[in-house]
Amino acid sequence: MSILDRFALTDHVAIVTGAGRGLGAATAVALAEAGADVLISARTAEQLDVVAEQVRATGRRCVVVAADLSDLDAVAGLAQTAYDELGRLDTVVNNVGGTFPREFLKTSPRFLEESFSFNVSTAHALTRAAVPLMLADDDGAQKSVVTISSMMGRTADRGFVAYGTAKAALAHWTRMAAQDLSPRIRVNGIYVGSIMTSALEFVAGDPAMMGQLEGKTPLGRVGEPEDIASGVLYLASKAGGYVTGKMIEIDGGIQQPTLDLGFPDLAP
Repeated sequence: MSILDRFALTDHVAIVTGAGRGLGAATAVALAEAGADVLISARTAEQLDVVAEQVRATGRRCVVVAADLSDLDAVAGLAQTAYDELGRLDTVVNNVGGTFPREFLKTSPRFLEESFSFNVSTAHALTRAAVPLMLADDDGAQKSVVTISSMMGRTADRGFVAYGTAKAALAHWTRMAAQDLSPRIRVNGIYVGSIMTSALEFVAGDPAMMGQLEGKTPLGRVGEPEDIASGVLYLASKAGGYVTGKMIEIDGGIQQPTLDLGFPDLAP
């Protein structure tokens, strides 16, 4: 086997959540280009259809499931659908998540709980449903789960108490799940830095903010979705076959948050 063969996912089946655009869409296409059939899911069917066309253009199969993935039953149900429609299940990419920044005093306990559920419980629900199906194949092949966390899960900044706490919990869930599911299933994750997706459109439209972000990133640029997709491919394939329970930082070398979103100091 050549070194490039270790990145191949020929005839594997993967699930990618939050795949209508951005990181999820790029990941779904990358896995297909590596040889995998893919189930993609997100809320908006029209976006998923565009991604599905890109997947099918690689010659691979694609199953589209438009669903509200904050519904834990809906996200868990993706595992059985992938297995029924595509015949097996090898990789789960827990990409769905996100929480808008909010001032501390405006962050209610309910908002915090909703952030945790959307970023952590969704990953647990899908992975828990997927594990028996991943192990149903008797070929002994190693399976993989990849979670998409954020640099806010390892740093701190004003306004991100809900999002950052949830992403930190997701990272530790990754480490804990890796212990529970080894040796047949590897579980790893990515701390994502500043990537040019719709979440950064407001920055791209402001030259001053964009310059600030690029200037504080050691590699001098904002990342592209394919930067993250490449990391997912490594973790999902035999190339990452001796890696589990790890969080990889794909963030241009950034160590601290870089943008002032204007959240006020507390009154003295």
